[in-house]
Amino acid sequence: MGRLAGPEARSTTDPVPGRSGETVLATYRPLFEVPGARRFIVGGFTARSAGSMFGVSVVAMVAARTGSYELAGAVVAAGMVSLAVCAPFLGRLVDRYGQRRVAIPFFLFSGFWAVMTLLTSLRGWPSWLLFITFPLCGAIPNLGTMARARWSHIFAHDPRNLHSAMSFEQVMEEVTFVIGPVLAIWLSTAFFPEAGFLFATVAYAVGVLVFISARSTEPPVVPHHERPSEHAYRVPGLVPLAFIMVMTGVIFGVNEVVTLAVSQEWGAPGAAGAILALYAVGSAAAGLVFGHISHGRNLVKLLMLGTLGMAVLEMPVLIATNLWALAGLMLVAGMATAPTLITTMNLIERIVPKAQLNEGMTIVLTGLIIGVAAGSAISGVVIDRIGAQHGYWVAVIAGGFAFVMALGTRAFLTRRELHNLR
Repeated sequence: MGRLAGPEARSTTDPVPGRSGETVLATYRPLFEVPGARRFIVGGFTARSAGSMFGVSVVAMVAARTGSYELAGAVVAAGMVSLAVCAPFLGRLVDRYGQRRVAIPFFLFSGFWAVMTLLTSLRGWPSWLLFITFPLCGAIPNLGTMARARWSHIFAHDPRNLHSAMSFEQVMEEVTFVIGPVLAIWLSTAFFPEAGFLFATVAYAVGVLVFISARSTEPPVVPHHERPSEHAYRVPGLVPLAFIMVMTGVIFGVNEVVTLAVSQEWGAPGAAGAILALYAVGSAAAGLVFGHISHGRNLVKLLMLGTLGMAVLEMPVLIATNLWALAGLMLVAGMATAPTLITTMNLIERIVPKAQLNEGMTIVLTGLIIGVAAGSAISGVVIDRIGAQHGYWVAVIAGGFAFVMALGTRAFLTRRELHNLR
C-alpha cells in the first residue's frame, strides 16, 4: 500500500517517544490544530448524534403507536438492511467523485423519505408503508467513513496521530450514543411518539451541511487510472473483519431493543435512554484510554482481546435484578466495544488501498449495520415470545462468534498487517 513507508513509519513493536509522559487528552490535541478540522468535527458530531437517535426513535415511535416491539424491531431492521445495501455503493461513489458531490444529492433524497416516515406515523397510515419510507432514508453516504478518510489524508505520513484520530472518531461516535438515545427517548415520551425522530431529522440535516462545508479537509479524488479495477471487498482480510463487525452490530441492536423492553417491563421506560448512555460512556472512556496507550501494539492480538471482552462483559446483564444493577453492568459491558472498533478500523486503514478507503471502511461498517438490523429483529422476537431479559443472550452469543472469527483468522490478519507495513 505504501502509505506507511518511509522515515515516518514505525513498526508495530517500536516504542513511541514521549507517549509515557503524555496525558490522555494531550494525545488528541494535534487533531484540533489542523486548519478546518474543527468544522468537520462539529458537523460530524452533530449529524452522528442525530444518527444515533433514529433507531431508538423508530422503536419508541412504532411501539407507542402499535404496541408491538416485534413490528418496531422489524422496521428498524428493514432500515438497517437498506442502509447496508446502499452504503458500499455510495462509498465507492465517494471514492470516485468526492465527498461533497455525492453527499448533497443523496442527502436531499434521504431527507424527503424521512419526512414521509414522519407523516406515515403521525397520520396513522398503514404500518407496511414504514417498510418503504424508513429504508429509503438510508440512501446517504456514511459520515463516519468520510471523517476517517479525511484523517487518513491529513495524517497520511504520521501514523501516531492517525492512530489518535481513528481512536478519537470512535470515541466521538460512542459519545453520540450517550446523547442520542437519552434525548430520543425523552422527546418521544415527554412530547409525542414522533418527537425524537423529528428532532433527529432536523439535527442530521444541520450536521451534514456543516460537515460538507469544510472543503479544505476533503481528501482529493484518486485519478481513475490509479484506482484498482476490482471492488474493495476482494481485498484479503476485509471479509473476516466485516463479519466481526456484523457480530458487534448484533450486540448494539440487541442492547437497544432489549434495554427499552426491560425498562418498560420493570416500570420505568424512560430509564432505557440513560442505561444505554451508560453503555456508551463505558465504551467511550475505554476508547479514550485505548487510543492513548495502544499505538504500536499488535493489532490482531488487540482484536482478539476486544472480541473476547465483548462476550464476557455482556454476560452479567443476564442476571441483573433491577434497573440500577442493569445500569452498572451495562457501563462495564460497553468497555470492550470501542477498543474493538478502533482496532478494526486501524487494520482496515493498513490493508485497503488509499483509492478504496471509503469503500473499504464502508463495507466493514456495513457489517455493523447489518448486525444492528439482525440484533434488533431477533431480539424483538425473543422479547415477544420468551421474555425481555432473555434477549441479552443474543448479544452474548454474537460476542462469542466474533471472538471465534478473530481467533480463526489471527495468523492471516497478522501476515496482512505486517506485509502492508513494509
